[in-house]
Amino acid sequence: MPELPEVETVRRTLKQLVLNKTITAVTVHWGNIIKKPADPDEFGHALIGQTIQDIHRRGKFLIFEFDHVSLVSHLRMEGRYGLYEKKEEIEPHTHVLFSFTDQTELRYQDVRKFGTMHLFKKGEELKALPLSQLGVEPFSTEFTVDLMRATFERTQRTVKSVLLDQKLVVGLGNIYVDEALFKASILPTRSASTISDKELEDLHRAIISTLKEAIELGGSSIKSYVNGQGEMGMFQQNLAVYGQKDQPCVICGTSIKKIVVASRGTHYCIKCQK
Repeated sequence: MPELPEVETVRRTLKQLVLNKTITAVTVHWGNIIKKPADPDEFGHALIGQTIQDIHRRGKFLIFEFDHVSLVSHLRMEGRYGLYEKKEEIEPHTHVLFSFTDQTELRYQDVRKFGTMHLFKKGEELKALPLSQLGVEPFSTEFTVDLMRATFERTQRTVKSVLLDQKLVVGLGNIYVDEALFKASILPTRSASTISDKELEDLHRAIISTLKEAIELGGSSIKSYVNGQGEMGMFQQNLAVYGQKDQPCVICGTSIKKIVVASRGTHYCIKCQK
C-alpha cells in the first residue's frame, strides 16, 4: 500500500499536471470505488463544471479541492492516477475517468479495485470519515515526543502496531515503520510502554528523517507504485531492513530477520535493534 512518501509524490506530480483543469464529464466503470455519494451518477454530476483549485494530502489520502466540492481519494493497494490525451486508448483496469475541457483525461486505474473516492461539500471533508479520526501529520508541530509518550504509556501493544495505527501519526505503513525503528535501534516487538524517553526522541527524529528522505527520492516502488507520470520512486535503493531478509545489516553485517508483527511482515536486525 502506498504510504505517505508515495502519496505525497503523487500529489506533487498531479498538481503539476492537472491544476486549473475543468471537468466536462466523469465516467465510472467500477461503481464500488465511489463511496460518497453512493450513486456514481450523482458523483459524476456533482463534478461537472468544477475546476481543480488545489491538491492536498492528509495521511495516505489525496484531497482534490474543486470550486465547491472536495474529492477524497485513497489509492489502497495498487491504485494510480495518470493524465492522458482523451484520444489515447484506455488501458485495462481503468475504472474512473475525469475528462477536461482541454481534451485530456485524468484516469484512475486499480488492478485490485480496492481504492475509494468520497465527495464532500468543500470544507467538510475533514469533519467526517474517512479523515475525521486520523492522527497528526508527522511534519506538523503537533507531532511531538510528548504526544508519542502519552500514547505509548497507556498501551501494551508493540511499538510497531502503535506506529501503524493512523490515530497517532498518519502516513506510516509497513515499509517506513520498519525503517524508522531500525534507524532508532528499537526492536519492533517491544511493548510501546517500555520505550524510554531517549528512545522516544530517537524514534521521533527517525520517523521524520526517514519520511523526508523517501519523499526526496520519490517514494519506494515496491510492487507497482509509480507517480502520476508513470515514474518509479527510488527510495527502495536506500532500504536498510525492509525487504532485506537474510541480507547483511548495513551497520553490523548480521543477517536481517523477518517475522510477523501486527499481522505484517516485519524486518529487523537482531544485533542493532534491542
